Amino acid sequence: MKITKIEVVRNKKPISLPEAWRPAWNMPDVEPVKTTGFAFYKVHTDEDIVGIGPCSARVDRSVESRLVGQDPAYVERFWDIYMGGRGAIFGRGSFGGLEIALWDVIGKAAGKPVYRLLGAYRDKVMAYAATAQLHSAEEHVKEAVEFAEMGIKAMKLRLHRSRPEEDVEVVRAVRDAVGDDMTILVDANQNNISVHYDYWSRRTALSVARELDKLDVYWLEEPLPRRDLDGLADLSAEVDVYIAGGEHATNIYEFRDALSKGAYDIVQPDVILGNIGIIGIRKVSVIADSVGRLVVPHVSGGGNNGFYLASTLQALGTIRNCPFIEYTLEPPALTAETLQVILKEQIVIDSNGYVEIPQKPGIGIELDEEIIAKYT
Repeated sequence: MKITKIEVVRNKKPISLPEAWRPAWNMPDVEPVKTTGFAFYKVHTDEDIVGIGPCSARVDRSVESRLVGQDPAYVERFWDIYMGGRGAIFGRGSFGGLEIALWDVIGKAAGKPVYRLLGAYRDKVMAYAATAQLHSAEEHVKEAVEFAEMGIKAMKLRLHRSRPEEDVEVVRAVRDAVGDDMTILVDANQNNISVHYDYWSRRTALSVARELDKLDVYWLEEPLPRRDLDGLADLSAEVDVYIAGGEHATNIYEFRDALSKGAYDIVQPDVILGNIGIIGIRKVSVIADSVGRLVVPHVSGGGNNGFYLASTLQALGTIRNCPFIEYTLEPPALTAETLQVILKEQIVIDSNGYVEIPQKPGIGIELDEEIIAKYT
């Protein structure tokens, strides 16, 4: 089998959301988000098998010229050359989407989901509902109770208010409402850009973390910038709450360095934000496991969320040291229906709080070509 062409499909019309939302990680400097969109690769082959993967940038012509005419089975070589982190490639985005598309071709050719080809460990992963906005304590309590009624066992709250004391008060209110039945995770988003936000100092991060310990919070995500490895390591050593982070890492070696410093208890590679991909998540998992740490990948939202979920789940089906899959959920704006609109069958959380790994060949999803045509 040979690759014959790489095509990019992207929406030309915006997809309207039922309600505007404001990303907590850029507060207060953010306009309401009213629409979403999608962009993905189609990797065509001479056997009429087409692999799909999320696109985060234009097709790099030098990469395309090297892929066309090649056997897609050599995905490890592709990852090693273009995503392994040995050199700097500027302005080209992540090649993770192409790696995912190659795996999709391989799985479709074999008639199996990717994780069963790589060596399956499990068929489902516990989900945590990742909220994305800053609301009042009362609104978050209502949300948490509704999640619990849906069977969801874990949820993530955002801590990015002007006063950290208000963040802790929200967490306390949710803990009081759901008791011990819900695992609570929090994300401080201290590695994101917000012009008018007063970022946490190391002292503030330690103070908040100690309060979260009292509330039995499972992890505190991004309490400091990701390059402050010494500060993260000191914080991790001082508190019981797990310290998590790394979603913006550009390659797997950033995780190696962070773990060797003791900066994180839980590392969060993203399949597409950096040059990570399915292979990278598996490699980071091995590095983390070798030092007794966990991996819970970050899963990006937006109109490509179905791609991100499916490919991340294929990686997680092969590893042991991952307790959760991130699942963006904040109705009515952020749901399976809005984030996975281009999929024929959406990936959902079941009544026991798990997400099943897609079982169709490849990364396990089928696109709704009628919906795609409507926006292209």
